[in-house]
Amino acid sequence: MTTDDTLFEAINLHKRYGDAQVVNDVSLHIRPGECLGVIGPNGAGKTTTLRMCLGLTQPDSGCVRFRSPGTAAQPGGWLTLPADALAIKAHLGVVSQFDTLDPDFSCAENLLVYGRYFGLPDAELKARIPGLLDFAALAHKAQAKPGELSGGMKRRLSLARALVNQPALLLLDEPTTGLDPQARHLMWERLQQLLQQGKSILLTTHFMDEAERLCNRLVVLDHGRQIAEGAPRTLVSQHLEPDVVEVYGQGALALQHADLARLASRVEVSGETVFFYTAQAAPLLAELAPHHGLRTLHRPANLEDLFLKLTGRQIRADG
Repeated sequence: MTTDDTLFEAINLHKRYGDAQVVNDVSLHIRPGECLGVIGPNGAGKTTTLRMCLGLTQPDSGCVRFRSPGTAAQPGGWLTLPADALAIKAHLGVVSQFDTLDPDFSCAENLLVYGRYFGLPDAELKARIPGLLDFAALAHKAQAKPGELSGGMKRRLSLARALVNQPALLLLDEPTTGLDPQARHLMWERLQQLLQQGKSILLTTHFMDEAERLCNRLVVLDHGRQIAEGAPRTLVSQHLEPDVVEVYGQGALALQHADLARLASRVEVSGETVFFYTAQAAPLLAELAPHHGLRTLHRPANLEDLFLKLTGRQIRADG
């Protein structure tokens, strides 16, 4: 829903490849300082939606537009893809899922050359580069080439490069895929800093803890359609029972048909684990206590439970 402070929006996007409807009536909007997460299984339409937002893929129908802040010489207003593609891209920063750094240039040179694509003068770029490398915790690697960097360092350099034109909106396609826990947490810290500075972020991710940590709102896609939208905790409370009891161990699978299933609102099975979703876990835990061969985990419902309820537990053929 467009509001007076909407910075970026995609309206009723559709995209078909042959007989496959890849994106089917998807709409997004982002405000300044907001992180919007797009989640869904492989093949849900996330990357195609992001490509349409970037002007890399032309939608069959629908509209993508950005509200230009304007200047004293030229008032702001809505810019629309594809007519205003160059003007919109001047306000965007992009971190793609795969490494696109130039292996022949040092870290500092990667930033310099990328900034030239925006028509920025070398003097201005050279003044920005030390601060960008410091933000990425790469000041000590200014002269190193990407091949000398760890995976986490490469992702942070990609983020620094995306900031070289001082964008209002960052589009990040699974920015922490393949990173170890320490590198992921450092990346999250940097993204939080950008949000606090007023940057906006459009994020696709497969990590539910990442989505819950960073995102103000989420859009859930499945089979190209938008099936849910809202704040992470609001979506969890709307769609799920508050408590989850996971049961695994010898005899666990038989419990899905046992009498104690009456104590749960919903029972699901994944592999060797039975999931009981309930509004009151205490009676269920009391009946499970005498079963010494079983192991139980009692926890609050989370975003991963929501994801699995809305999109299913089965692995997709394309995932």
